Amino acid sequence: MRFDIMTLFPELVSGVLSESIIGRAQKAGAIEVHAHNIRDYSKDKHRRVDDTPYGGGMGMLMSPVPIYDCYTAITAPEVNPCTKRRVIYMSPKGEVLSQAKAMELARDYDNLVILCGHYEGVDQRLLDEIVDEEISIGNYVLTGGEIPACVLVDCVSRMIDGVLSNAECYEKESFSDCETLEYPQYTRPVEWRGRKVPDILLSGHHANIEKWREEEAHRLTEERKKKQK
Repeated sequence: MRFDIMTLFPELVSGVLSESIIGRAQKAGAIEVHAHNIRDYSKDKHRRVDDTPYGGGMGMLMSPVPIYDCYTAITAPEVNPCTKRRVIYMSPKGEVLSQAKAMELARDYDNLVILCGHYEGVDQRLLDEIVDEEISIGNYVLTGGEIPACVLVDCVSRMIDGVLSNAECYEKESFSDCETLEYPQYTRPVEWRGRKVPDILLSGHHANIEKWREEEAHRLTEERKKKQK
């Protein structure tokens, strides 16, 4: 899987995604992550990428020209041979990211091109021209699309072969099974600050342990649903 992130702050994206599991996956060749500076495609001598919106209003709007030029450069066949591509704009107006969406993207595409917006957003004509879908990471507004883009890359990457050591690492995580939350987990010491590890986990009876974990996962999921109502 190849990720191409169009951004005004490539160092921010590269810094976050060069660490931990995602960083190791890049070094191992399981995924590719490329951060592209939209300003490099600005024809303005000051490398401006924004302008005032037609019709008035607060703030500035990202111009379609440098973004489109960035897009055409990074998707040129001689640069990027991927054929199953999806262009995503990180936006609070988009579909909220879910585990099911991450699995769909990992399964159906070999290249995700991710646009990070800033200021008051992006000229609608650019979105209509190149964007396939808009994705949000929650019902709130952030300064820019870089953090959401990193979240998307991290979430999707975990579904790619070779990123995690074993498919069970993500198949048994929260939300993988019809959005069921993960069961509580414990490690040494057996007792800490008066709190003990549940006896069932010390029993060595694997069938009973598996049943307990399943019951706890469903209990936590139901509690979460009640709180959200």
